[in-house]
Amino acid sequence: MINRTRSILLSLLMVVSSTSLANDQQSYGSKVGNKALNGFVNMTTSLLEIPKSIINVTNDSNLAFGAVGGFGQGVLNTFGRIIVGTMDVITAPIPTKQVVHPAYVWDDFDADTSYGEVFRLQE
Repeated sequence: MINRTRSILLSLLMVVSSTSLANDQQSYGSKVGNKALNGFVNMTTSLLEIPKSIINVTNDSNLAFGAVGGFGQGVLNTFGRIIVGTMDVITAPIPTKQVVHPAYVWDDFDADTSYGEVFRLQE
């Protein structure tokens, strides 16, 4: 029962988080809500960074380095997403630009995770 509820919630989060607003002029409430949702999703799905990094490093080099180096990179990016997600949830009332790229671990799965400027306000 709990696993079923968890999978339904995760599916709902994926659908809601991957929809983008066509309008560039978002209200303050939608900016705050999007930032809080983004932070929550990044905290809960951060463990997916490990297989993502293993796959990407293996594709760029070889299986041995991909397994070891990719695992290490994935662990670091997991902690990075948890920290950024926590900060996004805590600072949700301040609409800032996104720090982690891609926004969600499953967006552009072939791209390595990178981190941008912190606490830059949205225009």
